[in-house]
Amino acid sequence: MPTPDAPARLRAQQLALTGHLRDPQAARAPDGVEERRLAIYRDLVFNNLESLLAGNFPVLKQVLGDADWRALVRDFFRVHRAQTPLFPELGREFLRFLDARENRTPTLPPFAGELAHYEWVELALQISDAELPAFEADGDLLDDVPVLSPLAWPLAYAWPVHRIGPDHRPSVAPDEPTLLLVRRGRDGEVRFSQLSPLAFRLLQRLDESPSMTGRAQLEALAAEAGHADVASFVQQGAALLEQMRATGVIPGARPR
Repeated sequence: MPTPDAPARLRAQQLALTGHLRDPQAARAPDGVEERRLAIYRDLVFNNLESLLAGNFPVLKQVLGDADWRALVRDFFRVHRAQTPLFPELGREFLRFLDARENRTPTLPPFAGELAHYEWVELALQISDAELPAFEADGDLLDDVPVLSPLAWPLAYAWPVHRIGPDHRPSVAPDEPTLLLVRRGRDGEVRFSQLSPLAFRLLQRLDESPSMTGRAQLEALAAEAGHADVASFVQQGAALLEQMRATGVIPGARPR
């Protein structure tokens, strides 16, 4: 028959074991567990975590090198307290860890956080269950309200994250930001493309003011850009909206 304090004792043993697995050097192993078995658990848990993160952030791993990468993963395992137990959310948890990380070893390149976000986006879109709102595929993109796909994300980075790799590790961010579009197509594939500042701002506006007509969006954008010939600007913008419809970024429009 179990003793009354069995649950409390079991919990203490579990906490001691998990604390040791997280930080073997600082947390003493629980009593009564064979070292050989502890070593198997230590390696298994850490290597599984490292493998999952390496699959999410392969370029960051290459840029850091094996020793610094494993030290970073060990630091994540040791200090981060995840907000979810779901494996698909592990990449997001790693981003939270990087955002909160200050003055720790190993020292990371200044672009590490943005590079990690850029790599995470692909998985995030692949597993996204966002659904398209109601729209008319042949709706008028100027006089109706263009509908922005929730599976198309405009992204702005200070660093040229799409070019960073083991052979290209910039030390200074360029003067101009890197503007990218990441979208999941009808075939389920995630694709990246570079955006002009005008296209990026248009997508921003569609997200910020989702009830404005395409014409009103373009006229407001012309005012922002200080473009004197508004009619010409709207005409060029209409062609851009149609290009976005062809790629599914704007699948259609809804009536005002």
